[in-house]
Amino acid sequence: MEEKVQRLLLRLQEVERLLGLPDAFNDPKNYRQLSQEHSQLSSLREAWDDLQCIRKQIEDNRALLAIETDPEILQMVRDELPQLESSVVVAQKKLETLLVPPDPRDSRNIILEIRAGTGGDEAALFVTDCARMYHNYAERKGWKVEIISTSPSELGGYKEYVMSLSGTNVFRLMQYEAGTHRVQRVPETETQGRIHTSAVTMAVLLEPTDDEKVLIDERDLKIDTYRSSGAGGQHVNTTDSAVRITHMPTGAVVACQDERSQHKNREKAMRLLVAMILETQRRKNEQEMSAIRSTQVGSGDRSERIRTYNFPQNRITDHRINLTLYKLDRVIDGDLDDITVALVAHFYAEKMKDS
Repeated sequence: MEEKVQRLLLRLQEVERLLGLPDAFNDPKNYRQLSQEHSQLSSLREAWDDLQCIRKQIEDNRALLAIETDPEILQMVRDELPQLESSVVVAQKKLETLLVPPDPRDSRNIILEIRAGTGGDEAALFVTDCARMYHNYAERKGWKVEIISTSPSELGGYKEYVMSLSGTNVFRLMQYEAGTHRVQRVPETETQGRIHTSAVTMAVLLEPTDDEKVLIDERDLKIDTYRSSGAGGQHVNTTDSAVRITHMPTGAVVACQDERSQHKNREKAMRLLVAMILETQRRKNEQEMSAIRSTQVGSGDRSERIRTYNFPQNRITDHRINLTLYKLDRVIDGDLDDITVALVAHFYAEKMKDS
């Protein structure tokens, strides 16, 4: 990896030289390509410098352990080392991700579905936490968020929360969020302080592009309208504005009740249905995508998990890459890059092994 980094850093010097030439602006297309390459390689250099800095800190701390005699300083150094070693793993994963070549799908729009699994009301409350986490992450990344559909629960959480995300590298960073997410914490309703375990499931669907046509025969659709429930005021509860659509050939069911207009609810529901049908087609046609998504949701049982959120210990663990971070408070607030970036690097490496 280091040899590849050094080769790319030399390329960065060459790109900077080319951008500095007097006639660099004469070819706008070439200038734009060089500028984009410069941005990517500059990020690589920054990540490499960060990794080298952490490695130097670890080296200095270990050298200090050999010569320091003050017990307090020794203890402080010992306490800092595990954190530095954890940081170097994260920094390496970030660097590896920057070495992953672009994919044409990287910035494709996605639909993210979050559903309550095992755990009843507590799972529904965690759906709310996850939805807020991704809203905050999207804000950090400069992505656009659109709520497609929600289904509120009685205690203020959500049985289901569906949103659309669009922006640079949305699919690249979000594709591996699909699966079962397990949460361990003491619910607000727990009077004896016992830790409960519940789970939510997530699915990531690519939205169709203009080139991807999904033909749906209206005769294959069963459309029901009903009165909306949950927040929204008197109007929501007194008109049949909510829409449920069943695609008879596949059995896919979607529902939307968030808009006041039945027409708008139907439009959003159809948008979700098309994405679901297209995903089913991809599973059949693309073996690689199928391998990633065929089990992405599972049954929602606690044992089928890709990630665990342990609130009492402020710990989050992604079981696919054995990554554990003691910063759950920051992750749940939208600081997800240490996880999403590491996953991109890991699955790219796996893909390279398979090929």
